[in-house]
Amino acid sequence: VPALATDRRFAQHLRERLEEEQLLDGRYQLQQVPGGRVALPVLEEKLSQLCLPLEMPCELVRIQDPVLSRASRRRTPAQKLRDELRRLLGGSWSEELERDVPHAWQRHGDLVLLSEDSFKAALWERLGPALWETVASALGAQRVARRGRVFPDGMRTPSVTLLLGRDGWVEHVDNGIRYTFDVTKCMFSPGNITEKLRVASLPCSGEVLVDLYAGIGYFTLPFLVHAGAAFVHACEWNVHAVEALHRTLVLNGVQDRCHIHHGDNRQLELQDVADRVNLGLIPSSEEGWPVACRVLKKDTGGVLHIHHNVETPPAPARLQTPVLPVERGSPEAAGSDGEAQHPIEDSEKEVLGARIRPEWQRWAEATATRIQELLAELHGRLWSTSILHIEAVKSYAPHVHHLVLDLECRPVLP
Repeated sequence: VPALATDRRFAQHLRERLEEEQLLDGRYQLQQVPGGRVALPVLEEKLSQLCLPLEMPCELVRIQDPVLSRASRRRTPAQKLRDELRRLLGGSWSEELERDVPHAWQRHGDLVLLSEDSFKAALWERLGPALWETVASALGAQRVARRGRVFPDGMRTPSVTLLLGRDGWVEHVDNGIRYTFDVTKCMFSPGNITEKLRVASLPCSGEVLVDLYAGIGYFTLPFLVHAGAAFVHACEWNVHAVEALHRTLVLNGVQDRCHIHHGDNRQLELQDVADRVNLGLIPSSEEGWPVACRVLKKDTGGVLHIHHNVETPPAPARLQTPVLPVERGSPEAAGSDGEAQHPIEDSEKEVLGARIRPEWQRWAEATATRIQELLAELHGRLWSTSILHIEAVKSYAPHVHHLVLDLECRPVLP
């Protein structure tokens, strides 16, 4: 770091002059140098603008190991990254480059996963491969990857490019559960954290559960580790997610309480085994409803957790206040989970709080009726369905909300 070394008697005057002319590099502290002098760090890209009076004796030196100022030690990771890139590029830094630097990312262990709009062309053209080494160093990571758009292939396969490092396998700790997966082949959804926490608190002791869309174990693991489920049948057709789920079960020591069914769950041979069924697929899990009805215990029934995206058209201003109570609501989780996230209007944000919109109630009632019909057709007897709870997980798109219906299903005694 370039600095101006001067006698202690002149240090304060020099500092005031540098601050006035915006030449002082505030990232670093003033430091002592040989000869009883003090060195004031200056911005390298502005060295050519230095014009000091002759009566202020000083000389230009280089500090090999500069000490960060207190303010710099409090800098956010994004600020540290921006400052490091600005230092590397010196006078060629511009507003265009400033816009190219991301403000947020996902971290999985020692890997940083950047969003698809991070570092497009400008910085790459100037720094080349050194850009990713700088990003890793500034953010305290060893590996860097960048997310692209999710492929619409039915498995929501991510398009992720590994920019620095050779292996995409990572470990992520969420609510005390260790997940492992390959970021180039599987996604992790932090946006569903409120539902994972809710699932973890459910009283499932001694129950057998079927998770029809297990993925890497988003809900399978909370049911096993925290909710006390006796056994889980986890259904998943993505071979990469199956491998990740197997490793995650072993990591958490619950592999003996889970069986993975690899393949299309519509072909699942299980029946009459489940006290509880999780249908964690959006925008709709409707194709899995007949399977869920079949795996429920025919003599005692159980509970279905049905995920669905429900459209909530904007109401006229005078009618925007929701009118139906809900047991408890969940605010939208921070961060992106790879789904299409959109800003929502203030009038929509309130529906994620303590009340339910009428559209949600109508969807829940229609779903309860359809499940009741499916169970009656399957077993040739009457069943009752009861809405236990409607959970608002997050906003999925403008006027579209990811909901979960907890539906109790019981055979009607003769």
